[in-house]
Amino acid sequence: MKLTPLFFLISTFSLHTYAAEIGVPDLDDIEYPEEEAPSAGEVELGKMLFFDPRLSVNQVQSCATCHNPDLGFSDGMAKGLGSMGGTVGRNSPQINNLAWNVTFFWDGRAASLEEQALGPIQAPGEMNLPLEELVGRLKKVGYYRTQFDKVYGDSGISNDNIGKALASFERTLNSINSPFDRYMKGDKVAMSDAQVRGMALFKGKGNCTKCHDGANFTDNSFHNIGVNDTDPGRFKINHDKTMTGAFKTPGLRNILLSAPYMHNGSEGTLEEVVRFYNRGGDKKDNLDKLIVPLKLTTLEITDLVAFLGALTDPIIVERPTIPSQ
Repeated sequence: MKLTPLFFLISTFSLHTYAAEIGVPDLDDIEYPEEEAPSAGEVELGKMLFFDPRLSVNQVQSCATCHNPDLGFSDGMAKGLGSMGGTVGRNSPQINNLAWNVTFFWDGRAASLEEQALGPIQAPGEMNLPLEELVGRLKKVGYYRTQFDKVYGDSGISNDNIGKALASFERTLNSINSPFDRYMKGDKVAMSDAQVRGMALFKGKGNCTKCHDGANFTDNSFHNIGVNDTDPGRFKINHDKTMTGAFKTPGLRNILLSAPYMHNGSEGTLEEVVRFYNRGGDKKDNLDKLIVPLKLTTLEITDLVAFLGALTDPIIVERPTIPSQ
């Protein structure tokens, strides 16, 4: 007897419901500071800063070192390296589609993209450069003096304007045309049979949409998912004991490109991540009630991984020529 592929069994109603719950990113929905999109000049200035190693204390590391476009805007390491060579303690998160985020960093300690952009520059374990020193350093460069004046007028080079420029560039790093997006817009051959089956599992048996919902597959909230380490996570920020070991739900756009995974980089592949969730996490202390064994079969695990791959739409960024002194 000929078997009917599972994707034919997913009802049209079910897919329409899923589309309504998840949706696709809409550039018109980006909320800009002061409700105004940045100018091309501001974005270009932010891009130059993003790739400029002047933003680190010893001028060996840029934002793009840990958020490398060639590595899905992560760095391919379990835990990132600071400018002085030590590890920063957590995995460098990918930064795709941050334009729609409302909390930033694994522990949510920044409330805006501007605040997030300035954090690693100053952090002693990361780029380790006081902002006052950075401002003085940039003022010595003709390109930056000219461009900051063009974009920001009399306020010129300042802490706030550096954050604004970096955030303006980062808001353009948007993945919006993956196979999943094309499928949801009506191209029913954009995803493979396995990816369609995986999508049904993602919403159904896998229970993934309880945390990975919305157009960017994150609830912008915090959960203890049972990663086996001692990092206090969100608790260190808000001192709520229920948040011990809880970390922000990462968005899943281009997730295939940014291994390894989890806040400590403990899972090397997407298959390992799905298997982690399938066994209900590892560390049970303060475990979120949503984390339970899933009882997925080997084929279902494979299909879920295939669906995650359907969220891939690489962002191509041409590296700028950094201005000389």
